[in-house]
Amino acid sequence: MVNFSSDQLRRIMDDKQQIRNMSVIAHVDHGKTTLTDSLVAAAGIMALEKAGDQRIMDTRSDEQDRCITIKGTAISLYHKVPEPVPGMPKDEFLINLIDSPGHVDFSSEVTAALRVTDGALVVVDCIEGVCVQTETVLRQALTERIKPVLMVNKLDRAFLELQLQPEEAYVAFSKVIESVNVVIATYKDEAVTDELEVYPDKGTVCMGSGLHGWAFSLKRFAEVYSKKIGVPADKLMAKLWGDWYFDGKNKKWLRQASENAPNRTFCEFVLKPILQIFDSCMNDKREQLEKMLKALSINLKAEEREKVGKPLLKTVMQKFMPAAVALLEMICTHLPSPAKAQKYRLPGLYDGPLDDKYAQSIANCNPDGPLMMYVSKLVPTADNSRFFAFGRVFSGTIRTGQKARIMGSNFVFGKKDDLYVKAVQRTLLMMGRYQEPIESVPCGNVVGLVGVDGYIVKTATLTDEECKDAHPLKQMKYSVSPVVRVAVEPKNPSDLPKLVEGLKRLTKSDPLVQVTTEETGEHIIAGAGELHLEICLKDLTEDFMNGAPLKVSDPVVSFRETVTAESSMMCLSKSPNKHNRLFVKAEPLEEGLADDIENNRYNTRDDPKVKAKYLCDNYGWDPDSARKVWALGPNENGPNMLVDTTKAVQYLNEIKDSCVAAFQWATKEGVLCDENMRNIRFNMHDVTLHADAIHRGGGQIIPTARRVFYAAELTASPSLLEPVYLVDILAPDTVMGGIHSCLSKRRGRVIGEENRVGTPLYNVRAYLPVLDSFGFTGHLRKETGGQAFPQCVFSHWELMSGELNDSNTKLGLAIEKTRKRKGLAEGIPPLDRYYDKL
Repeated sequence: MVNFSSDQLRRIMDDKQQIRNMSVIAHVDHGKTTLTDSLVAAAGIMALEKAGDQRIMDTRSDEQDRCITIKGTAISLYHKVPEPVPGMPKDEFLINLIDSPGHVDFSSEVTAALRVTDGALVVVDCIEGVCVQTETVLRQALTERIKPVLMVNKLDRAFLELQLQPEEAYVAFSKVIESVNVVIATYKDEAVTDELEVYPDKGTVCMGSGLHGWAFSLKRFAEVYSKKIGVPADKLMAKLWGDWYFDGKNKKWLRQASENAPNRTFCEFVLKPILQIFDSCMNDKREQLEKMLKALSINLKAEEREKVGKPLLKTVMQKFMPAAVALLEMICTHLPSPAKAQKYRLPGLYDGPLDDKYAQSIANCNPDGPLMMYVSKLVPTADNSRFFAFGRVFSGTIRTGQKARIMGSNFVFGKKDDLYVKAVQRTLLMMGRYQEPIESVPCGNVVGLVGVDGYIVKTATLTDEECKDAHPLKQMKYSVSPVVRVAVEPKNPSDLPKLVEGLKRLTKSDPLVQVTTEETGEHIIAGAGELHLEICLKDLTEDFMNGAPLKVSDPVVSFRETVTAESSMMCLSKSPNKHNRLFVKAEPLEEGLADDIENNRYNTRDDPKVKAKYLCDNYGWDPDSARKVWALGPNENGPNMLVDTTKAVQYLNEIKDSCVAAFQWATKEGVLCDENMRNIRFNMHDVTLHADAIHRGGGQIIPTARRVFYAAELTASPSLLEPVYLVDILAPDTVMGGIHSCLSKRRGRVIGEENRVGTPLYNVRAYLPVLDSFGFTGHLRKETGGQAFPQCVFSHWELMSGELNDSNTKLGLAIEKTRKRKGLAEGIPPLDRYYDKL
């Protein structure tokens, strides 16, 4: 039975100290959704016996069929702790939990979940350890200043499959905890003063099995033994982990002299009792089991006693150490409340001055302040006709019927674009598979809104109607980029309106997917990888187009155009009226600067002095050039620069806007094959302008500047950059040959192999060009008899080898295919089309 009502939840919503907003994050198949079942069952939403098997947070049919989470799902749970948490007088908690996907293709869902939560439960498989995606999601969480706690999962595998002895298990678990702490120490934000590393003896680590629904923290065992030997539980906790052991003869705690000494307290007092229960249940030692059940005060019903093997083990362990009790205690004690978290998260949330009334209201989590709400994603309704806007209220209170000012993702402070004032029709509690209407939601909580989806494309900031001076909340930064694209068209031309409407809905339903229409009329869908595109196309046809059939092209890869040397000569272009001349050269940016621009370390919105100092200190620019960066492009924040290096030129400021517009155009569609440019610096060396303003307007300057940028690119040894995946493959040592042969056939190169301690498993890391990755998973499974599990994450851009005009090389072929696909003329245009002689 559900043991709470929406009225109870609404009551706790006003008490911001008693709220916990958390995401469950992990590598794919490490057991997040299975583990979440235990927390949902503890709230009475499902039967405890089904926890681990039902996967209630997988709300889509394809999630259930594939056994993989595709969309992040939110649920609000009421929890009453047996005894008040230290520093908290009340024992009731509201836990807003989001179960997020582990597959790298759906990383954008993790980003959307992390933005609206303050804490993260990191789940790690004790056998596979910290994998590539564990590191990625943990890095994302730490960037958003989110506090982690750890669950070491699948202990049943360690004991039943690998038959690990207590000491081996201890070493394996320590290695997992150590690896997580290395990632935390590497990426943590120094501004967060709390200790973020996780330690079993501090209570920030749980261990257990999500599938069998049991888990424990050291606190649980410390409390049991504290009653027996009369030592305070908190002192005992510190001794149950690490190199302590108990000298029974002299009744003393001693430190172990060597690493390999067998008698650790953790093995003796924690793992041995668990292994005894495993042994009794799996080997049907009824007498021994009865004794233990009596000692532990566990009562089994008649039908439970008839179970044998794993079902019996699951029942006994669930009664002995229910997962929900240990996890909820750790969540309530060690994860921050919104009242605490919003203070230190403010600089990463608010885009305006940190001392205005909106920032202060967010920092104080003030329910009576001005409304500031961030919509992190849109969730389709059951019939896919509309969307709920899902997000978090950071300040003020949002109410049903309230008029709100909606600042969309393209809104710029001080302008009117992407800005609407609309009424919120309904506010909802998101409860996994269903929604509960609720009258109002104060700050510090997550909420679903009805009636505003028509004005939001992906994300938005909502504030009160009269708050005209409010800045929006910061946009999220995704860890993956949409590098794989397909073109779609309807099989029946009469379905074209359905397709256009369906694509609009698809754009809203997924945080990352990009839908564009080429000049040729092609509709292009860009996603993070093959699986992401497959899910997007399934949603498009089945949900948003009512099953209308589609024609889908083969996947294609986005390239980036770049240069590898400085222009071999000064490039000149004359305006159509021949009265204006522009002199430009191109060169590559310094190594690492393009990445800094993409990661916002060099930000166009910063103060000009700060930006100039950054370039001088880190890349050795001369102060004069560093102060005269005119623009970044494409889209005003891309990894290319336009720099003014002229000396004493008349009327230069009048043509600056025209040159910047041409630069944005040129960097969006390069000369080689109409792809975005990357890592190019254009230097404006000199200009000759007509004295009369009418002869140097935009119509004269924009096409001229675009031509001179193309000429500069063509004279600077142009080339293409291709996207490269970092592949993480987990496989037994017997199939290593198959992995190497599969990678070498696809231009892959291995960069590291590591054995998982105590297992026959190896972790292989390799770089694989996205161009050669299609069908890689199937090919690898074929070569290894289905024993290797690959995970591909976009890693970096790499220069392609070969001649530009030779279609026998990878580079020449890529340019030829891309130009043909886009309907461009054959061959790269000659230089004299853009370069004018004096």
